[in-house]
Amino acid sequence: MSKQVEDYLNDGMYGTRLPKQAERNHYLGTLRERVVLVLTFGQVMADKGLQDLEKAIKEYPDAKLIFNGHIADRFFRAEKTLANQYNVPYTVIQDEENKTDIGAVLACDYAVNVENIAAEDDPSPEEIDKDKTEPSSFWNKIKGWFQPK
Repeated sequence: MSKQVEDYLNDGMYGTRLPKQAERNHYLGTLRERVVLVLTFGQVMADKGLQDLEKAIKEYPDAKLIFNGHIADRFFRAEKTLANQYNVPYTVIQDEENKTDIGAVLACDYAVNVENIAAEDDPSPEEIDKDKTEPSSFWNKIKGWFQPK
């Protein structure tokens, strides 16, 4: 009987416990099974992963975009423009108690069970030009001799 009373008091003081609370804290308030795509802090701040985000929005038009409130609003301009273009609702979650490295989450209200939720980094034009003009190293040339063509 005392266990029930203790649970009742804890629920009253701290709120009802939700299942998989650690998972919800990590994915900005949603469950992993509902996540379509995740952008890290660095990807959001550098506007990388936008092609993956657009592709995911087209595939799941009823999804919603959740932003981490610990990132300044100016870094979300490209993502918000994309969301407005495809009429995807978005919100900003500011959780002072829980820290996560996730900057943005595209999630549905139902389970989608997407296996790979990490966005790929889009190469910037400078990186593409750098890769084209950068001479290959001595070791890369030697490796090329032994690799099948």
